[in-house]
Amino acid sequence: MKKRYIVLLATVCVLTILANHLQAEGLLEFTNVWTMRVGSGNSSSPALSPDGTLYFGSGDHNLYAVRTNRYIKWAFKTGLDIKSSPAIGDDGTIYVGSRDRNFYAVTPDGKLKWSFATEGWVDSSPAIANDGTIYFGSWDRKFYALNPNGTKKWVFPTAGEVTSSPAIGADGTIYFGSHDKKLYALNPDGSKKWEFATGGPVISSPAIDYSGNIYFSSVDGNFYALNPAGKLQWSTVTGGVTESSPVIANDGTVYICINDNRAAISPKERKVEWKEIDPGTLLDSTPSIAADDRIFYATWDGYVSAIGTDGLIRQQSRSKAGFSASPLIAPDTQVYAVNSYGTLHAVVGNATLLKSAWPMFRANVRHTGVVNAAPR
Repeated sequence: MKKRYIVLLATVCVLTILANHLQAEGLLEFTNVWTMRVGSGNSSSPALSPDGTLYFGSGDHNLYAVRTNRYIKWAFKTGLDIKSSPAIGDDGTIYVGSRDRNFYAVTPDGKLKWSFATEGWVDSSPAIANDGTIYFGSWDRKFYALNPNGTKKWVFPTAGEVTSSPAIGADGTIYFGSHDKKLYALNPDGSKKWEFATGGPVISSPAIDYSGNIYFSSVDGNFYALNPAGKLQWSTVTGGVTESSPVIANDGTVYICINDNRAAISPKERKVEWKEIDPGTLLDSTPSIAADDRIFYATWDGYVSAIGTDGLIRQQSRSKAGFSASPLIAPDTQVYAVNSYGTLHAVVGNATLLKSAWPMFRANVRHTGVVNAAPR
């Protein structure tokens, strides 16, 4: 009995020392500020307006507007699931696609501004150019450009479904992938600038650095870096299939999820620097980079995690359901993420978004998909 007591006491002491060490390292400080159930079956990543409203779609067919003080402003009903992540225009208009084959423009008070019919699901998240043109793809194998009033500007046909979300360069060039295994670069007038063929469908969305280089992955298990002229700079084998899109740190390091790995890819070494393995857990959301070099991931095992540049976990918060939507680092320093049950989490991240060319999904909190301007 005495021996058991000594073992138990020693175990408690070890756990106490470990807990104190973890606390000192900041690993136990990552907690939820609040959670709230909004919708269901979510994979739409939240966008944030300047007035502090979060917008995201849901499997219950609704586009939700939620204030960061836990108040649901409104829900806008569409005909089917919303997998697309919304983008917010300069005037506050919210743009989003739905699996009812329509693309919607919704006013900040939740009223329909206009809708545009396509011939397929609209899972692609829109991009908004500086002149207000809205770009998105559809499962009907077409890529669309709409005027701010909802009229068609032009349509570009591809040979495969377009689920990739477009990225817009500093010169207005639009980049997107297709299931026809190609990445396309289009001019603002809809003419093709160039195309780049890979060995598999391009389902994730590209990212752009300050120099105009384009980074993306393909289902062929490779990660590609192209220059603005569409020429291959380098590629590296990831061996994975992912819907996760790359984000770019100021030192050029690219962070992305690949299968069940959180990965860092070095453009200097042109290879994967590290992989943080999460066995058996599909990771298909896009990370967000904080100014203090923590990289925030939301994963299918239910964790929102902050990873250091060395690949080690710094902080974690656990949800009752997994995440496929990407986390958002807000100006209030909290991290927002919506899980697959439709529960919105506000996590104490004590983080600010990194000022880089492409630090998060869709480049910025409004999800406009336009590369950020280089600092002067």
